[in-house]
Amino acid sequence: MDIINQSTLYIIQGIWVTLDYTITSVTFGFILGLIISLCRVSNKKILDYFAIFYVSIFRGTPLLVQLSIIYFVTPNIFNYNISIYTAGVISFSLNSSAYVSEIIRSGINSIDKGQFDSAKALSIPYYLMMKDIIIPQAFRKILPALVNEIVNLLKETALISVIGGADLMKRAQEVSAEQYIYFTPLLTAAICYYILVIIFSSMARYLEKRLELQ
Repeated sequence: MDIINQSTLYIIQGIWVTLDYTITSVTFGFILGLIISLCRVSNKKILDYFAIFYVSIFRGTPLLVQLSIIYFVTPNIFNYNISIYTAGVISFSLNSSAYVSEIIRSGINSIDKGQFDSAKALSIPYYLMMKDIIIPQAFRKILPALVNEIVNLLKETALISVIGGADLMKRAQEVSAEQYIYFTPLLTAAICYYILVIIFSSMARYLEKRLELQ
């Protein structure tokens, strides 16, 4: 019984690792996604083409392949041994940013064109127009989609176990291999993921209601 309890606790402690990957990657992914989305709606064709190419690459290839390339190929190209954590954050951030950029772009495009024209007529700089007028409105519209992306990224972080990251999935695999018991460790990991998803979704619904009241 003590072994089971210790093993369960060991797996549950992986929640902090999973959250670390998720929150860090979501933060960088959102910032980069916002930049890419602004390139997509820019009048400059070169920026638009770059953004289209960027999104097509990261949405058109499996995340596991991207993670493997960054972790295993980087040392050969740059002669630098990248850490598991750094490889994971870079991979998850780049992949997430491609999806986030399309979400933000759809939100920007949903804003009435008259607001863009009014801002131009008032000679409001493009940067201020996007920051103070367009982006805040777009954020309200895309909040549910952004939450879905966060939830998806939370579950996708399990791929870090492939290269040795000690997250929920990796710890469950280690316990399974050590004790030759697969159901309980994997069920524990699954329950932890499910609880995290419920928490994130609940927080998002609360935030959405608060935004509606403002």
